[in-house]
Amino acid sequence: MSAPAGPDRGRIDRRSTVNRLSAENVTLAYDQRVIAEQLSVEIPDHSFTVIVGPNACGKSTLLRALSRMLKPSRGRVLLDGQAIQSLPAKQVARTLGLLPQSSIAPDGITVADLVGRGRYPHQGLLRQWSAEDERVVRESMRQTGVAELAERYVDELSGGQRQRVWIAMALAQQTPLLLLDEPTTYLDIQHQIDVLDLCAELHEEQGRTLVAVLHDLNHAARYATHLVALKAGRVVAQGTPGEVVTAELVEEVFHLRCQVIDDPETGTPLVVPAARRARARVPATEAL
Repeated sequence: MSAPAGPDRGRIDRRSTVNRLSAENVTLAYDQRVIAEQLSVEIPDHSFTVIVGPNACGKSTLLRALSRMLKPSRGRVLLDGQAIQSLPAKQVARTLGLLPQSSIAPDGITVADLVGRGRYPHQGLLRQWSAEDERVVRESMRQTGVAELAERYVDELSGGQRQRVWIAMALAQQTPLLLLDEPTTYLDIQHQIDVLDLCAELHEEQGRTLVAVLHDLNHAARYATHLVALKAGRVVAQGTPGEVVTAELVEEVFHLRCQVIDDPETGTPLVVPAARRARARVPATEAL
């Protein structure tokens, strides 16, 4: 068989038939405590996928497995058709970036230096710090609104400022896949929306695939193109927000009686909890 002509000669386009990131029948556990069994999920390419569900249902655990931070006890996570655990660390880091739920900066590091660490996967013996690295770091800080903090020490910042600095570092990594575990933690409502708007821009304008864990179901419904709803370590629904966010699903997964109406700004599903008197009729054991 002759090789294909043109600039893409020799390139295998796995994404034509297979999504770049997926989990196949994984069992996820910490020591002997099993969080999920036989869990399978596909992350659609170029989507803004949001994982939702109640506390302790396995959202962050699944994200850790997708990012190679947690090795499944059984099954496998695939990145570009290969088991992610078998790939070199730098190859994974050039493809997939992660913003973990809790990040601790080294003592005495400035904002610019921390954001600059996002460029590590792109450097090597023959490629050290460059003008392009400098440009990417400056742009990442500008996008997240921390450029004016560049010379400040990270440990002097507020929780919200630190969160935006960590997001800037993840952006500086310039990966086509970006995973964010509760990226709006510590942020006030304005900065929550700013961060989610930025995620939407990365998805829509740069074509990046984003996967985020969010607690706010209305934020998830407004920003996501694809939702994965978890309960007790299993996928109970996945699809567009319009397909997933229904009053029946919210009651099943979150034990919350509600109405789901159209968001007057975006037309996406909007969860309106039932009044206190109506919710009081739910048995206490179910509401936990």
